[in-house]
Amino acid sequence: MTKTHTIEKKDVPNEESKDSVKLEKSPKEKNSKGDRYYEAIGRRKTSSARIRLFTKGQGIIVNDKDYKEYFPTDILQRIAEASLKKMKSLDRFKISVKVSGGGLKSQAEAIRHGTARVLVIFNADFKKRLRRAGYLTRDPRMKERKKYGLKKARKSPRWSKR
Repeated sequence: MTKTHTIEKKDVPNEESKDSVKLEKSPKEKNSKGDRYYEAIGRRKTSSARIRLFTKGQGIIVNDKDYKEYFPTDILQRIAEASLKKMKSLDRFKISVKVSGGGLKSQAEAIRHGTARVLVIFNADFKKRLRRAGYLTRDPRMKERKKYGLKKARKSPRWSKR
């Protein structure tokens, strides 16, 4: 007795269908007012910034304040606007930011990271220049944890031989 097995042909997509599927830009979303925007998240240390890029309007709003009011020093303001300045588009877009966690410096760097990411979503041609400037790279350095038997992460208590 011999059994015969029938092998069913599975639906394998042919090569023509692969070409027909094209990658599109991620779709714009709408807020409650009906404005269209692009969105990305930037991070640094424990700070996280949610960036929304609007094509209409101009200026940077951080937690419902102007960024020059939110960041008191000129250095922090320059860090926050750096990726927009690199692409010469500081006056072309309106940027809305919700940022939380960390200190002011890490918040400014999280905004820079997120703004660079949202600019790449808006226009992929920006990627090369922003990558070369280092704005697309997530800085992985975090606070080192405290170890038991030590006062801080690496500081040991005072030691005496006798």
